[in-house]
Amino acid sequence: MTRWRLTLEYDGGPFVGWQRQANGPSIQSTVEDAIAHMTGEQALVHGAGRTDAGVHALAMEAHADIAKEMTPHQLREGLNALVRPAPVTILDTAIVADDWHARFSCTARRYRYRILDRRTPPAVDRGRVWHVPVALDIAAMNEGAARLIGLHDFTTFRSSHCQSASPVKSLDRLEVERVGHEIHVHAEARSFLHRQVRSMVGCLMMVGRGVWSADDMSAALEAKDRAALGFNAPPEGLYFVGASY
Repeated sequence: MTRWRLTLEYDGGPFVGWQRQANGPSIQSTVEDAIAHMTGEQALVHGAGRTDAGVHALAMEAHADIAKEMTPHQLREGLNALVRPAPVTILDTAIVADDWHARFSCTARRYRYRILDRRTPPAVDRGRVWHVPVALDIAAMNEGAARLIGLHDFTTFRSSHCQSASPVKSLDRLEVERVGHEIHVHAEARSFLHRQVRSMVGCLMMVGRGVWSADDMSAALEAKDRAALGFNAPPEGLYFVGASY
């Protein structure tokens, strides 16, 4: 039995999320079905994160245990042929130690959120950015973001369906930058609560519009109450960028 590390890129639009579910196609089921077709084995694919429906990934790390002998090239090319036409690509495959785990060995996860803050809606990037039709104040957003960095109780920014044992997380990076007509929000932490990034971005958008101030962001954090959340950003602008081990 060989443990394989898989690096995946995917468009989350057509999927119900990472995790296999009965109500529609998932990234996990797409890759597992491809492995079964290629090897005849029912391998379980573990991901570094469990992205929601509509959330994308540029380099999601995963692993699977497979008994059939093959080269990394054979596994990558075979899976890429079998996942078609689903918008999933296996970027890389590598043999790892038996105790390496895509989720539990991870020391940091990185996300990027794309906001298009122009009057006209997107055409080419429809479904891949959040369209906000007014200009946002980057400096104000960064001031608000700074209030969330560090070790905090993020209950306000946590989905009511979150299964994490504790709402306390350490946020290592939350930074906002202008990239052409877009605003990118970068978030990094060892782990995140369910919908934490989208909740933080939604509130940062309110700060950027001048509806909230940085003090309102601090007040929302200190409230430790989901009812204090200003806005939850939609999934289409969120990307899992990568993981560290």
